Amino acid sequence: MRLFQTIRRLSIFTDQESGMTLVETLVALAILGAVAVSFLNGMTAASESTFIADEQTTAENLARNQMEEVRTADYVYGTTEYPPAPMPDGKDYINYSAVITAEPLNNPDDGIQKITVSIKHFDKTTFRLESYKGQR
Repeated sequence: MRLFQTIRRLSIFTDQESGMTLVETLVALAILGAVAVSFLNGMTAASESTFIADEQTTAENLARNQMEEVRTADYVYGTTEYPPAPMPDGKDYINYSAVITAEPLNNPDDGIQKITVSIKHFDKTTFRLESYKGQR
């Protein structure tokens, strides 16, 4: 009799399920996947914005350097462009180029020009700087 009671008690524990079911495992994996995708999207957006900010900062510095070169150059009456200064060496300045245009404010040229420096990166205008140059 005691043996049957002991077996009966053991059968109560063996009849109950323990552990995780397949559905629980799939739900956990789906939640983990959603979190991972959100994290990777955030990392991608942060990486892209860092690249864009770096590109803008580099282009702005190059434009300011080019503008200073034009301002220190001799004034040329009737010119529509100035030659760009050489780009700095280094991997940060690869594929950048400058186009410098000059436009006299009055016709005929009375000694004041509007200077526009356009910096291109991969042939796409990234930054534009405008200023004025006068005959001294």
